[in-house]
Amino acid sequence: MNSRQSVDETASRASLALDNLRAFVILLVLSFHSSLAYLAFLPSAPFAFDQPPYMWRSFPIVDPERSFGLEIYCAWQDVFLMSLFLLVSGLFVWPSLNRKGAGLFLRDRFLRIGLPFAVVVLFLMPVANYPTYLQGAAAPSVAAYWRHWLALPFWPAGPMWFLWPLLVAGIAAAALYRFAPQAGRAWAWIAASRPARLAAGFLVLSLLAYVPLALAFTPWPWAQFGPFSFQESRPLHYALYFFAGVGLGAGGIGRPFFAPDGVLARRWPLWLGFAAASFLLWMGLTWLTMTGSPPLILRALAYAGFPLACFGSCFAVLAVFLRFGRSNSRLVQSLRLNAYGIYLVHYPFVVWLQYALLPFAWPGIVKAATVFTGTLLASWATTAAIRLLPPAAAILGTRRQALPRAS
Repeated sequence: MNSRQSVDETASRASLALDNLRAFVILLVLSFHSSLAYLAFLPSAPFAFDQPPYMWRSFPIVDPERSFGLEIYCAWQDVFLMSLFLLVSGLFVWPSLNRKGAGLFLRDRFLRIGLPFAVVVLFLMPVANYPTYLQGAAAPSVAAYWRHWLALPFWPAGPMWFLWPLLVAGIAAAALYRFAPQAGRAWAWIAASRPARLAAGFLVLSLLAYVPLALAFTPWPWAQFGPFSFQESRPLHYALYFFAGVGLGAGGIGRPFFAPDGVLARRWPLWLGFAAASFLLWMGLTWLTMTGSPPLILRALAYAGFPLACFGSCFAVLAVFLRFGRSNSRLVQSLRLNAYGIYLVHYPFVVWLQYALLPFAWPGIVKAATVFTGTLLASWATTAAIRLLPPAAAILGTRRQALPRAS
């Protein structure tokens, strides 16, 4: 096999693994939302629908059945999941810009991200949150709910909040491509540098992107304007992960970095160990800051633990999928094809199933598993049905997007 054939084979296997990883991230999103009603720290009563700080946006249903282990699972996902999603999404951006140009890329971006965001937020979110209102409503009618909904000082977007930052990041990447098209070569050169040096530089940048904002706002608050929301401590952190993905994708995935036996995948046990250790460190430091008035140095250390744990988990999952995640069965193909649609339509199923299970005295983890299974099946079937409509299929995707070969 000559060198070009070897590069093509590496790129093909890496592309399949990354596509499977994108679908797997959607499954994690569903499992995360399915578990939120059963976390041990939640209050005994549901959060008030029309009173600040509107915590029901994060916990739409509060179930009396709890499971402590789900808190650790959800904390782990909160640390890395959206960052990984942005990193993997960024891998596809520069080759798409090279293929389409900035104008066509933006048109497709608005069609694939902006339009679904508007449709789902406007029409599905009111349906999804009706059970949230019913949990504590004195007047449970639809008309009363609609009055309370319109009286809110924002329009809840639920999990769709993630789409508008992704759209803005794509616009920024298109502007960079339009005015500095040679940036891809610079990124490819940086991505081809020594892995240890690249990782160290990325960690330093992630600390600078996150810690000052976390000290200014604390890690938890959200800002919301109409349907647009974001976590105040994380915008620079998320932007860094997205453009790190853009840079890695600009260099092509036929390089050893992405190979199933390459520098990242070959050391997957070490990455898993680092991910576990950094996550435990973040949890321990964060727990020390949860009571009283911790000193500034302790808060800074706890906040620094977040980008460290995020980095560890993101690249551990990436390493595992590059090494083992190349399944191409018919079931996996269907999941890849429908994953984006599953993400778009899953939230009403989650909330209504959690509400339907309130009367049952099952353990919280059993309820979470039931909600996840029901949501996955219902969302999958709904997406498959929607994709029978050609315009919807064009938006949700009809085939796997190929990544470029190595430069």
